[in-house]
Amino acid sequence: MGNAYLWVKTFHIVLITSWFAGLFYLPRIFVNLAEEKNTQAYARLLGMADRLYRFMTILAVPAVLLGLMLWLYFGIGAGDIWMHAKLFFVLLLIGYHHVCLSFLKKFRAGLNTKSGVWYRWFNEIPVLLLVVIVALVIFKP
Repeated sequence: MGNAYLWVKTFHIVLITSWFAGLFYLPRIFVNLAEEKNTQAYARLLGMADRLYRFMTILAVPAVLLGLMLWLYFGIGAGDIWMHAKLFFVLLLIGYHHVCLSFLKKFRAGLNTKSGVWYRWFNEIPVLLLVVIVALVIFKP
């Protein structure tokens, strides 16, 4: 497949890894926002969450596009059941990303109703999705 394939795959992996770093960290900020009583600290955390969400989105878009390129242009997993399962879990991951935005909007508006403990559990979802997605790519069941 050549060097182009290897470069696309390299950047896809780097972008996915970076996107996941944000998906792991943003809910941790939500934990702190849910528990913070100091308005100055709350505002600082909210700013951090806003900037991180924007940066995560900037990483997610090319990560998904490069993944689509690997699938549709280079034919990785074309017609394979494991790829369809992986795409399903990637869609769940994109949904999780958007749910994070809805929580961020609630924090901005002062309308959060969830506890820090709830966000600690919410923070485990991308871990589970990562394990499933990576396992599908490695084992190709």
